[in-house]
Amino acid sequence: MKKSGAFLVRYALEQIGVKYTFGIPGVHNTEIYDELNKSEQIQPTLVTHEGAGAFMADGVSRTSDSIGTLVIVPAAGTTHAMSGIGEAFLDGIPMLVISGGTRRDSGRHYQLHQLDQSKLVQAVVKKYYLITKHEEIIPTIFEAYNLAMSGEPGPVYIEVPVECQMFRGAINELPVYQGLPKPKAIDKNQIAKAIDLLKKAKKPGIYCGWGSTHATDLLIKIADKLRAPVSTTLQGLSAFPADHPLHVGMGFGASAVPAARKAFDGCDCMLAIGVRFSELGTGSFGVTVPEDLIHIDINPEVFSKNYPAKIAIEGDAEEALQAIWEAIETEDFANGRNLDQIANEIKTGKEKYFAEWTKGEKSDIVSPGYFFKSLRKQVPDDTILVVDDGKHTFLAAELFPVKKSRHFISPTDFNCMGFCVPASIGVKLANPDKTVVAVVGDGAFMMTGMELITAKSYGVGVVVFVFHDGELGQISQFQKIPLNRKTCTIIGDIKVEGVAIASGAHFISMDNDNQIDEVIEEALKVSKTGQPVLVDVKIDYTKKTFLTKGVVVTNIKRFPTAEKLRFIGRAIKRQILG
Repeated sequence: MKKSGAFLVRYALEQIGVKYTFGIPGVHNTEIYDELNKSEQIQPTLVTHEGAGAFMADGVSRTSDSIGTLVIVPAAGTTHAMSGIGEAFLDGIPMLVISGGTRRDSGRHYQLHQLDQSKLVQAVVKKYYLITKHEEIIPTIFEAYNLAMSGEPGPVYIEVPVECQMFRGAINELPVYQGLPKPKAIDKNQIAKAIDLLKKAKKPGIYCGWGSTHATDLLIKIADKLRAPVSTTLQGLSAFPADHPLHVGMGFGASAVPAARKAFDGCDCMLAIGVRFSELGTGSFGVTVPEDLIHIDINPEVFSKNYPAKIAIEGDAEEALQAIWEAIETEDFANGRNLDQIANEIKTGKEKYFAEWTKGEKSDIVSPGYFFKSLRKQVPDDTILVVDDGKHTFLAAELFPVKKSRHFISPTDFNCMGFCVPASIGVKLANPDKTVVAVVGDGAFMMTGMELITAKSYGVGVVVFVFHDGELGQISQFQKIPLNRKTCTIIGDIKVEGVAIASGAHFISMDNDNQIDEVIEEALKVSKTGQPVLVDVKIDYTKKTFLTKGVVVTNIKRFPTAEKLRFIGRAIKRQILG
């Protein structure tokens, strides 16, 4: 039979369960868009910028069973999208990138968008594919999907030249997708060794990341059995429910909240699942990891990179935890630890810390503690919270209890500003029956906030809270603490209402603590009609999170003595003299 390449692309994407594509049509992909328009399964979604489209695709992948997919033009479409592709790559998020390509049958040079895309994308994708003939299209997309979803997930790039899209070519069949390959089997000997360490532990702790978010039920059972406090990474904040008595919060070192630091003080055996001990998750590597470290991850390259693992178990977190649970289910692993005592200490520590953020309502500004307290009270447990990169990120991590797995998403290791607004749109498209709330700083909002036009066009009822202080809040505080200067971090006073008018979003202003409950209630109500809501929050950033304070101290401690004295002396001088 003869089929156009564009038809074969659509067929293959339907076979692997794609529901949404994101991008902008151009001369090099218009045939694919024409085919997508015929699909009863796939909704091609027009974005204002391909970088935002990549963040939307990321949001789909993180919060649904469908892979986020881009359909973009080559060259400029690719470079625009690379921020979102890079975020997916470093965060371990699956993504398919389908790009058009310049014609190879014309014999012409210096064509529009003609560029070697393999060199361009090689640092941010698991693999690049170039289609050379029609019969490759379906098998390549199937293979690319398997690669994107398997091992440590990530983005895969497929270039489909224009002549393949437009013209028909001979193929033998339209194969049916057969499903993902089975993950590598868990080494049972390593499991046995891990059990031996856990048996001897007097004060075990569990540290979990995004790679364990599909195994939350097992994490809960194992934590209860071990009487072990549970800490998470930022990206893995939703891996363990915040309302569980053993949950302590993000991190366990100098950048963590007091409840976490106390619970992990003296930890003699750590079970780490789906984590990479990266800079952000460890507060600039400011944690103390015990010698008895059991590290479980699907990517063997992460083992012992920053902290040596005594037991390294390669494989899927759910399979590994299931093997551990089966080995400890009927035995007593408490080793004299009192669950009620541990839980009460954690609860007391959490309550004391949160009380520091709610010492009295203010009439001229919005307090983060009262904001997140009201938000948590008013939204359902299965609300998905999306944040960006900035001070608001760590406020949310410390002050908003996340109760459901994969219901908190954030840019992490790539740490790209501009993630939040488009990612929340992708999340809401993929989860239309859930409340989706975005919290973003004004600096990050300025990068991609106009994607609210996309939300309005497609009836996506997200609620976007802009934490508005006129600065790049996190970096300005990092500057202010040691340098007493703010250089290139004052962004001016953006008129948020103007963006709402331009995009068609419903606008509300939140100016003080007395308005918090009412404004959140109105925003949630309007969003249920399918209209995006933009809330301008006059936020109080004067109180520092533990991450802000902890990272500064941790980094200065590692300086050589002479440089440490120089930095401290300069800071003191500037704080005194201005």
